[in-house]
Amino acid sequence: MHSEARLQYNSFFTAPKYQAFLASIQAEYPDSLDFRVAETPVFVPQAFRNKLLNACESIVEVLTNEQFRQLTEKAIPVYQNVPNENDHTSFLAIDFAVCQNDQGELEPQLIELQGFPSLFGFQYYLSQQFQQHFPIPEHFDFLFNNLSRADYLAQLKALIIGQEDPKNVILLEIYPEIQKTRIDFAVTEKLLGVKAVCLTRIKKEGRTLFYEEAGEKIIIKRIYNRLIFDDLASFPDLTTEFTFTDDVDVEWVGHPNWFFRISKYILPLLKSPYIPESRYLSDFAGDFPADLHNYVLKPLFSFAGSGVIINVTKADLEAIDKPEEYILQRKVNYVPVIETTDGSKVKCEIRLLYVWHKNEPKPLLMTNLARLSRGEMIGVRYNKDFDWVGGTVCFMEK
Repeated sequence: MHSEARLQYNSFFTAPKYQAFLASIQAEYPDSLDFRVAETPVFVPQAFRNKLLNACESIVEVLTNEQFRQLTEKAIPVYQNVPNENDHTSFLAIDFAVCQNDQGELEPQLIELQGFPSLFGFQYYLSQQFQQHFPIPEHFDFLFNNLSRADYLAQLKALIIGQEDPKNVILLEIYPEIQKTRIDFAVTEKLLGVKAVCLTRIKKEGRTLFYEEAGEKIIIKRIYNRLIFDDLASFPDLTTEFTFTDDVDVEWVGHPNWFFRISKYILPLLKSPYIPESRYLSDFAGDFPADLHNYVLKPLFSFAGSGVIINVTKADLEAIDKPEEYILQRKVNYVPVIETTDGSKVKCEIRLLYVWHKNEPKPLLMTNLARLSRGEMIGVRYNKDFDWVGGTVCFMEK
């Protein structure tokens, strides 16, 4: 996207250098990287960075509205409502496609957003690896708000650990050792001292939770939650002492209810030139747009691309039993913008990552991740056997 930085990077890049880059990750975190890391970071020019920030500010205005919780009460499935919800989310992730407007200018278009953490540990580490192996211009940064690397870690520590001993704080997942994001868990433990603990290992006595480590019974005081309700459906026979909906004496970071409140559910509430039109399917009352080829159908309570229909037909919509649980969103057209060394270009999606401390009026933008794609959709499953695709990080022009 930034032509000068791209030219410099591509002229330096070779396949052996990329393999050395991957080998260094493998050496430090053996067999933990279970998704493809792209050959390149994304170099974002200042003008596009400013558009991203403007788009996010319009979203934050909605999230900080005093009516927001009331507007999103129906977003939480009744059987998944977790007690002791806090005043706002602890994390915010906002995803944008890199698109082109009618004037031929690049602009972001919102894809979705989550009140849920992302790869805060791995992105910190990945940016270091790129800086060590490839030429990254000094006036580009992966952080925002003038944060240094030390500031970044201090922010994460304050939010996730607070005043507790790290051993009394857990990163909660289901079978973390097999999750594709397990390298992020390993980096987080190295940076913060917080271990990933499987839901099946958690014991409960009254309102107290604990886990055992080397024969020691360790009380859990804070949960850095990385477990999505939806994922539990993959383990129908799972037996645990603790379930999310138990009223227990722990502090959630972030609370599971915010995963539902800040999700596709609120897309129809958002208005901006950088946010495509979205409406609940039930609002159409059967009178669907004539140009359905310009829309994508998304289920509200399914995640990671599951259930999304890109090429929508009227028959698809008429077959939906619960239209109030779907949105129809105007399609965005990803434009290939990242030039590879063979002259071809790939598509790009950028996720901005925020933290939101207790008692603070608004979230703090910290860092980002990006994903490159040659497929119809961005996810790894849609980009098998391609190069110059996968997860990466943006370095943005200051």
